Amino acid sequence: MKKTVLIIALLLAQLGFSQDFKFGKVSKAELEETQHALEPDADAAVLYRSQNISFDYVQEKGFVQKNEIQERIKIYNKDGYDYATKTIKLYDEGNDTKDKLISFKAYTYNLNNGKIVESKLKKDGIFEEKTNRYWKKTKFTMPNVGDGCIIEYRYTVVSQLLGIDDIAFQELLPINKLDFKVSTPEYFKYKALLNPKAAYLPKLNKTVRQSSFSINETSRTSPVGINQGSNTETSFNKSKIDYKSDIISSNLTNIPALKNEVLVDNLSNYQAKLVMELHSIEYPNQPTKSFSRTWEDVTESIYKNEDFGKQLNKDYYFQKDVDAILSGLTTPEEKISAIYNYVKSKVKSNGLIGYYSDLGVSKAYKEGVGNVADINLMLVAMLRYSGLQANPVLVSTRSNGVPITATKTGFNYVIAAVELMDKVVLLDASNKFSTANVLPKNLLNWQGRLIRENDSSKWINLQPSQASKQIIFLNATINEDLSINGKAREQLTNHLALAHREEFNAINNEDHILSIEEGKGDIKVSNIDVKSKDELSKPILISYEYSLQNGIEEIADKLYFSSMLFFAQKENPFKQETREYPVDFAYPISEKHVINIKIPQGYQVESIPESAKIQYNLKDAEFTYAISHKNDLIQIITNLDINKSIILPVYYQDFKKFFDLVIKKETEQIVLKKM
Repeated sequence: MKKTVLIIALLLAQLGFSQDFKFGKVSKAELEETQHALEPDADAAVLYRSQNISFDYVQEKGFVQKNEIQERIKIYNKDGYDYATKTIKLYDEGNDTKDKLISFKAYTYNLNNGKIVESKLKKDGIFEEKTNRYWKKTKFTMPNVGDGCIIEYRYTVVSQLLGIDDIAFQELLPINKLDFKVSTPEYFKYKALLNPKAAYLPKLNKTVRQSSFSINETSRTSPVGINQGSNTETSFNKSKIDYKSDIISSNLTNIPALKNEVLVDNLSNYQAKLVMELHSIEYPNQPTKSFSRTWEDVTESIYKNEDFGKQLNKDYYFQKDVDAILSGLTTPEEKISAIYNYVKSKVKSNGLIGYYSDLGVSKAYKEGVGNVADINLMLVAMLRYSGLQANPVLVSTRSNGVPITATKTGFNYVIAAVELMDKVVLLDASNKFSTANVLPKNLLNWQGRLIRENDSSKWINLQPSQASKQIIFLNATINEDLSINGKAREQLTNHLALAHREEFNAINNEDHILSIEEGKGDIKVSNIDVKSKDELSKPILISYEYSLQNGIEEIADKLYFSSMLFFAQKENPFKQETREYPVDFAYPISEKHVINIKIPQGYQVESIPESAKIQYNLKDAEFTYAISHKNDLIQIITNLDINKSIILPVYYQDFKKFFDLVIKKETEQIVLKKM
């Protein structure tokens, strides 16, 4: 039976592949489809995607890159609505070198009473967002999106850049059919690389095709014996240049969706994709221009840019202010703290990231606003002025992914580092909640590239070694009606405190209460108080009162309830039997619970869980559970320590078993019996 269902699914899929995917020719059968043939749980699917990258010769400009995209997406349910919003990245520097978005058309198709109804994307559904000085995003949201609809769009990006963006073969949703072709002139030598971390590796075809372009030439001549400059004749000639095009192509079907597993750094790191690295330019009778880079080449090139290295040498604009700040300070730690906090208060982030200065450090200082590079390059300059060994560190954010090859686009952020005798202090003054060596989670992406003043550079580790702690103290009283009420105090340190400040800084107490109540059963939280929100060097302190209904089960003369009350994890977050990607907690975590439960009058303890210690891979992760009771008080103390923040897939099953044992222990019950 299962084989029959699979054969039918494959036949249905094959029917889709045989159809003509001409733009605008959406079929009724496609709209009537209620689930994907091969991945029934998919919220959406790419029915067809086409990408054609080529280079056309344009007089006065040379070869211009043309990237043509067409995509048709089926949306099965509301969880797939997010796929109706798309983003196009465009280079936006200079009047003559900006990318151009042309031939843009987009439609939504719905089935209404058996008829296909199309809705055209209008201008009010298209938005532009400046990412930094060099790049912008064009974002569009399709109209009239509903269950079962199909969205389809096509566009062309014309660019004078020779760099080719990564070509994705895989998405979070299944792809029925994908056609792609990259055609590059023989003069441009690209190195084509498939992502080695991807589980799905497509077969690529490589061919060579004869191509040509024409050049219009103008010449002026004077007849013999006539004075030069008079009676000149103008002639127009067209020359044809033949050359070869290197072609990489493929026609793919049944591409599986990327697995969206919990605690993944960035799925694009494991996505099937083609990376085209420009190695060199070799025109006839001209010297070769090499682009083959090492990371040393990349960092040196960035450092020598006037919007990077030169910004570090400017100090005239802050000398008097920094001299006043440093007055009386002697230790490196005092100087770091004073300058770091001064920059954070003096210059605010405009929300733009990048490693090149936008306004320039002096202008950003004067106006009190700048991009990430303006702020952190300024910070490095001030730290150097104070006599400290400070340097910029290039970073690829988690959202930017881990680069496969040495390239400038492998970085998109810059922070500051101070090298002391026995440690390196990492600083990001563009984030108002960050502290020394407590970087925003998006920057914790394996390693960064530190660049010294002599142009030398090295990789440094960005992964924190110190655990971020959550400590919860809870008192619980069981009432006659079997409700439970009490008080709780919570303490958060390091990255957990930073995450809390980022998430809850702008929300009111009511929303904060809802976040505490979420997933904890029939609980009501009141009288919440949060301390040290703005004192960044101190832990976050949260206190509240609570009342819990239905937390106790009464059977005959016995009471049954979880020893962890509403803090017990009810299910293992790691559900798959196998895993393709590393488990990434981003930083070491230590969670401690101290729970004191007062036994109600007329009851005594019949049974309590046993104390236990559970370890994974020696002490990479450890859980301890200690329980005791004396008189009318039961005390439970648990510690969950994730000491190694990254767990490789080969160790996943053992780690999953560790969590199974932890959850089993947390959900064990206390039994009280009437006296």
